Amino acid sequence: MQSKQAVNILSALAQESRLAVYRLLIEHAPDGLAASVIAQKLGLANATLSFHLKELSHAGLVASRQEGRFIYYSPVITAMNDLISYLTDHCCSQSDGNCTTGKTVTTRKPRATASARLRATVTQ
Repeated sequence: MQSKQAVNILSALAQESRLAVYRLLIEHAPDGLAASVIAQKLGLANATLSFHLKELSHAGLVASRQEGRFIYYSPVITAMNDLISYLTDHCCSQSDGNCTTGKTVTTRKPRATASARLRATVTQ
């Protein structure tokens, strides 16, 4: 991944509604959701949602497919995995591969959701 790609992804997610859309799609991966369902669940107007989906799509974070009259959006998991790898590779390059912060981190047991599958994919 190039620096410009990482900035585009981070910029796309640096907006509350787009982050909410992406998080919702991660929860429904890999099938995704129809645009109308996304709008309903997040309380977004269709035009607003369309703008946010365009931005996420432009950043390579979501893909769309048409089924009949509906357009379904799903997350592009590899884009997020590539971003995490890029950030990890570059943040750890000066620390002998040790990216710990020195703080104790308490983690909770991941749910058997798409979010947990994403975390499992990232760590493999």
